[in-house]
Amino acid sequence: MDIISIVGIGLGLTAILLGQFLEGGHISSLLQFTAFMIVLGGTLGAVMLQTSLKVFLDGLNMLKWVVQPPRIASQETLNMLIEWSQKARRGGLLALEPFIEQQQDLFHRRGLQMLVDGAEPEVLRETLELDLQNYEQHHIDAAKVWQAAGGYSPTIGILGAVLGLIHVMENLSDPSKLGSGIAVAFVATIYGVGGANLFFLPVAGKLRYWVGRQVNNKELFVQGIVAIANGENPRVIEAKLQGYLS
Repeated sequence: MDIISIVGIGLGLTAILLGQFLEGGHISSLLQFTAFMIVLGGTLGAVMLQTSLKVFLDGLNMLKWVVQPPRIASQETLNMLIEWSQKARRGGLLALEPFIEQQQDLFHRRGLQMLVDGAEPEVLRETLELDLQNYEQHHIDAAKVWQAAGGYSPTIGILGAVLGLIHVMENLSDPSKLGSGIAVAFVATIYGVGGANLFFLPVAGKLRYWVGRQVNNKELFVQGIVAIANGENPRVIEAKLQGYLS
């Protein structure tokens, strides 16, 4: 569990609510369902219009990475590659065939299968790097779902403020309705700006970070599997790949 993400969200919300309380305001005044509906619904609608269905759903699915990051076992990947290189050095590439079915990661399985099948090192590299580029691009696009939300949210908040002021102007003759309209106007702006800077944009940044970590781990695998195909010494391979762990 990513504790710093939970602490960050809690600290941001606490600071705002505590500031509201210390200034003499009521926390309940920040709870406006109409403003929330305008900002959230408008932001989601704009994001959905911008993206494809698959990218949008994958972006939502990646949200869990904020508190439950994907498992990135770079050291285990390195150890696995060293073991394969030692096996291949003693028994040839066909000695690695039993390891294929053990791979749950499809990227690892494909690379190992091509290695055992005798693919040329450059062909092996080009194929895996193409897969890696597609993987990175897709996940960056999915992370941009949240970045887009952070861009649209403040503007939708201003739109909500304008709608609230229109409501106020329509009811100038009825003072009892002025308070709710003004509240929606200001709270919608708070939801839009606060949602963008306390949630949407930070989430996008955190997701891009984890995508980068995953890509780094896959690059380690590509370099290692190509080195095995080139028949490099296991110790040389280990020394070459240690930089990916820093």
